[in-house]
Amino acid sequence: MILKTPQTHPQLQKKRAAMVKHYSEQLDRTFFALSDPTRRAIIGNLAAKGACSVLELAEPFQMSLPAISKHLKLLENANLISRQVRGRVHYLSLCAEPMSEANEWIEAYKRFWNQQLDSFQQYVEAKAFKEEENDSSDK
Repeated sequence: MILKTPQTHPQLQKKRAAMVKHYSEQLDRTFFALSDPTRRAIIGNLAAKGACSVLELAEPFQMSLPAISKHLKLLENANLISRQVRGRVHYLSLCAEPMSEANEWIEAYKRFWNQQLDSFQQYVEAKAFKEEENDSSDK
């Protein structure tokens, strides 16, 4: 039985090529926006509370309103939040679609790496079995 290593297996090479081709500017903006802990906390607060005013979102952070506004603007540019103005109050809420795309991307790589690890485990187990057979036949 000949086992193909992950580097030489044709199906894995095709999958890897397809994953590299997957490109989305929205995905780049989403991951860039989520790379900052303050922005992740803002997203978490919106997820927990629903729509909030800018002042409500700024309250737990030890930073100025202009600094929070910069974070909010970046989240808006990434289409992760939307703004609704009622009088002088700005309310923000989450937008699900960009996060869904990011989740799909992560899931694709999760499946890919799980398959890679399964293949590697089979390779190691087959190699160990073959070595055991060789050791027992040498005795």
